[in-house]
Amino acid sequence: MAAGNVNPFNVSDSEEEAEHRQDGADSERSPSDEAQGHSLGPFSPPAYSEPAVLLSSTRTSPSVDGIPASAAAVAGIGVGSAETRVSLDAIAAQLLRDQYILTALELHTELLEAGRELPRLRDYFSNPGNFERQSGTPPACKEQGVGPGGPLNRAGSISTLDSLDFARYSDDGNRESDERVAVLEFELRKAKETIQALRANLTQAAECEIPSQERKNYKSSPEIQEPIRPLEKRALNFLVNEYLLKNEYKLTSITFSDENDDQDFELWDDVGLNIPKPPDLLHVYRNCGNSLPLNMNTVDVAVSVDPSDLPGDYFSQEPVQQTEQQEVVQELEYQISLLNTEKQSLAEQIKKLQSDIQALQRNVSSETTTVMKSTPSKQDPLCDKPPLDNGQYLDIRGVTETDSPPDVNATKTSTTTTTTTDCTESITTATQPHSKLKSQSQRSKSAVLFDQPNRNLSPVFHQALLSFCRMSADSRLGSEVSRIADSEQSVMLMLGRCLPHIVPNVLLAKREELIPLILCTACLHPEPKERDQLLHILFNLIKRPDDEQRQMILTGCVAFARHVGPTRVEAELLPQCWEQINHKYPERRLLVAEACGALAPYLPKEIRSSLVLSMLQQMLAEDKADMVREAVVKSLGIIMGYIDDADKYSQGFELMLLSLGDPSERVVSATHQVFIPAFAAWCTELGNLQSQLMPSLLTRIEKLLKQGEYGLDEHKLHMYLSALQSLIPALFAVLLQNAPFTSRANLQGDVPPIEVTRFPRPVSPLQDVATIVGSREQLAVLLQLYDHQLQHEGTTGWDSLLWVVNQFLPQIIEIVGRINVTSSTCVHEFSRFFWRLCRTFGKIFTNTKVKPQFQEILRLSEENVDATAGNGILTKATVPIYATGVLTCYNQEEDRKLLVGFLEDVMTTLSLSHAPLDSLKASFVELGANPAYHELLLTVLWYGVVHTSALVRCTAARMFELLVKGVNETLVAQRVVPALITLSSDPEISVRISTIPAFGTIMETVTQKELLERVKMQLASFLEDPQYQDQHSLHMEIIKTFGRVGPNAEPRFRDEFVLPHLHKLALCNNQQTVESKRIDIATQLFEAYSALSCCFISEELMVNHFLPGLRCLRTDMEQLSPEHEVILSSMIKECEIKVENKGIGEAQGSISIAASLVGEDAKTKFLSKMGQLTTSGAMLANVFQRKK
Repeated sequence: MAAGNVNPFNVSDSEEEAEHRQDGADSERSPSDEAQGHSLGPFSPPAYSEPAVLLSSTRTSPSVDGIPASAAAVAGIGVGSAETRVSLDAIAAQLLRDQYILTALELHTELLEAGRELPRLRDYFSNPGNFERQSGTPPACKEQGVGPGGPLNRAGSISTLDSLDFARYSDDGNRESDERVAVLEFELRKAKETIQALRANLTQAAECEIPSQERKNYKSSPEIQEPIRPLEKRALNFLVNEYLLKNEYKLTSITFSDENDDQDFELWDDVGLNIPKPPDLLHVYRNCGNSLPLNMNTVDVAVSVDPSDLPGDYFSQEPVQQTEQQEVVQELEYQISLLNTEKQSLAEQIKKLQSDIQALQRNVSSETTTVMKSTPSKQDPLCDKPPLDNGQYLDIRGVTETDSPPDVNATKTSTTTTTTTDCTESITTATQPHSKLKSQSQRSKSAVLFDQPNRNLSPVFHQALLSFCRMSADSRLGSEVSRIADSEQSVMLMLGRCLPHIVPNVLLAKREELIPLILCTACLHPEPKERDQLLHILFNLIKRPDDEQRQMILTGCVAFARHVGPTRVEAELLPQCWEQINHKYPERRLLVAEACGALAPYLPKEIRSSLVLSMLQQMLAEDKADMVREAVVKSLGIIMGYIDDADKYSQGFELMLLSLGDPSERVVSATHQVFIPAFAAWCTELGNLQSQLMPSLLTRIEKLLKQGEYGLDEHKLHMYLSALQSLIPALFAVLLQNAPFTSRANLQGDVPPIEVTRFPRPVSPLQDVATIVGSREQLAVLLQLYDHQLQHEGTTGWDSLLWVVNQFLPQIIEIVGRINVTSSTCVHEFSRFFWRLCRTFGKIFTNTKVKPQFQEILRLSEENVDATAGNGILTKATVPIYATGVLTCYNQEEDRKLLVGFLEDVMTTLSLSHAPLDSLKASFVELGANPAYHELLLTVLWYGVVHTSALVRCTAARMFELLVKGVNETLVAQRVVPALITLSSDPEISVRISTIPAFGTIMETVTQKELLERVKMQLASFLEDPQYQDQHSLHMEIIKTFGRVGPNAEPRFRDEFVLPHLHKLALCNNQQTVESKRIDIATQLFEAYSALSCCFISEELMVNHFLPGLRCLRTDMEQLSPEHEVILSSMIKECEIKVENKGIGEAQGSISIAASLVGEDAKTKFLSKMGQLTTSGAMLANVFQRKK
């Protein structure tokens, strides 16, 4: 073989590679070649511009001026010579013979870096026997036998050139310890390499080892899967354990490791595979369906050469004469000139074709055809063939390059690779224009002509020639590719066949991209079975679709429904929904629920009001997922917007109650936002909003109140009342649409805009009155006429309004009077209802229709609170609901004055008539929750502070207790405390006593020190002033207040004020002669001490005040209430134990008295006496409170 000027040091010339090439195997490209980005052929230009010096391998050791020939061969690379080429192996042998060890090592290192290792050098440098040394002499190398220096002393272990440090052989002498460390390190490395080699051998043996019985079974029954090999089992175990750890299945991983205790899961090498670790399980799963490319050895052939692609014996052949080399060079130069000429010609023709492509004619010369093989053309096929082939090869390029290397093996591989690559790349180029031509018309299809070569080859030869175009028409995919659709119907058929195979191989996160394709095919496919399969794929496209993916699928379903009509929607889409109604994934059931609503406008009305309604009702009653039921309620609302079967009203009402009673807040919210407004709109059309729907809810509320004499179901009351509240906008819209002025409403002329605060903020657009009426402009016109009608023309003939005034309002006001005034929840619910009702119907309606009805009932006189006569309306919930629900609707000055006057009148009336203050307290609690009314309430209370009646002043003092907790400390300091101090100096002792609970609440909630000191001084005056020494009621109130606020008050106030004064009161009570007063004080003291026992009490206070107070109290209880004495004795004993063991008491930090009763006898007595106690259960419960 002719050879060019190639550097012999840049190629691999080992014996193994030479044998490999002789066997006909193809060499792989080196990493350096791959990095260059282009392929090199056997006829490439020279790799180096300077020729190498080629030495004969037959020369043993010629020398030039004392330099051996091998050294000259290395050193004289840049010098031209006419001598013949020698192989690298010969050069290496010469270097080793002449003991140019460093030069040989340099050559060995460079060849290793280039990936072309010489076996001779590798064996030499890995043999430790070549590097034995004598003391004081550098290491000598030898190829065989003993070197000139004689035998060398062996080191303490195996050593090679890799582990030697040449700096050691200096004049400083031997450094045995350092070299021994280096040698041992190298030993470790070599030992690891040996282990790897042994593992590789064991691995190969394990892979081939299958038990004979299993092999026999496998051969006799091919359908039986091949048994797993031990190596495969260990590899799979490692991957499974890695997957468990990555996905936080740590306990499962631990169990798995325990069950496979013979395997180390932290080291992949323990598996036994001497190969790179495979990808993780997730990667394997995602790529399991992808067909892998054929693993075949190929070589890239071009017009240049890479030394690694040449045969292995290239440099070991007989030396080539210089004349032959020159001939080869001349031949190569001639071919280069021809290729450059052809390149320039092709470039010119390509440029011309790009500018004239639109005018190019079908019949072109053969020269132009040759050019078109490398240029996309809409007219010419890329593989010439007879037209009798019926398009079998239309999409395949079957052309090979004519320039091929002389090597037969390389030619075969090059032809196969080039053909495969070119045909693959040309599929798109050739298929697209052909598809366009075939889809235009049948006429254009028959008009497609191809140029026929002016040759005499037989069709059989053509067919055999074209068989080298690698095509696969036998498989399913090959048959699809080979048949190009020529009509819309054939396209649909093709998509119907291919999509079921495409979808499983698309990533889950990107499958929504297939929705348009699936829907289009499902719409146009002629076969019902295929359409059903495609829709099934659509609903099962994503295992757990998220919100965005569900929106895409629903959008596609709606588009499908619009395209195919109601019949096909019923026959094809609804069955898919029905199949997944009980799917295990809530996201899929959610998709079904949303689809029922989205498809409602496109279904037949009979199906809409029967099958779909039943599906949704079943899901609402049975589905456990909140988000699914929420979607069901919204879809039911949509159904209610399209249903027209009046017989379904009762079913709709039951569905509304079922939705309102759902335990999930989001389902109830969806009911108010969507279902109730839609259902109300349908009832409005049916004309039964006022005749059936709202009366039914009122009836249920009344029935609930009758059944709740011994306990009202507040949840159901809230459910019914919230439904009535959601119906208020629809009720008002009915009034406007059925008013006498409706016919006169027109949008022409200037209409004042609606105030922003005219209506309460709707919870959804469906509850906006403007949405119900039709537009905001239309509503503005109707509102103007509505206000004018109420103010000037009256309600005669206005039936819908008269129903509200004469039936609805009286009934709901009567219901309000029956609810429990102490139930803050009920008061709040009805208050919100009346507030929304009055704001929706307007100020004129509220002033002229609502307030008069309340005022008629709430006649503010003392006779109206005579509960004994059955006329206690002022003590019922009507008062707080009227005050907080009606009088607070509008916040102008006159409205606030009306509210203040009403509350003052109620306070005065209730006080003077000695009636319960629950209704007034409920009003203050409801209004006090809103800081905007704090000033107003303080104004009302100041009216009571300066009132002439002591009864009213007492009531005002007690109301301050309710107000203090919600008012900021500034108002407390400026308005509350001055008022209380004024009352605390009132001439009437009852007024002064009434201020004590309010003072206690201030001590419990306020943090300002100055304020607390003022309150403390006032309470001290009550306790220490001689004038209050015999005031039994005052002492009772103080003790009760101490027991209530003591656990939550500031610790300093409790330690310095509360406990000492309780001790004094207990001591004084021992001297009380009136038994009734003594038992009252003792009972209050017992409850106070029970509450304070849960607090931290220092040892000093325990000894000085708490224990003495308890002993005084026990003295009273021994005589008055023996059942209390058992508990007190236990408390005292516990306290004494804590005092004695103060170290334990300090460590615990608190004292739990009542919870630790010592001795079984004490426990038995305590349990037997608890049922006999006559004290308040609420206060006794304090005994068992946890420590604060």
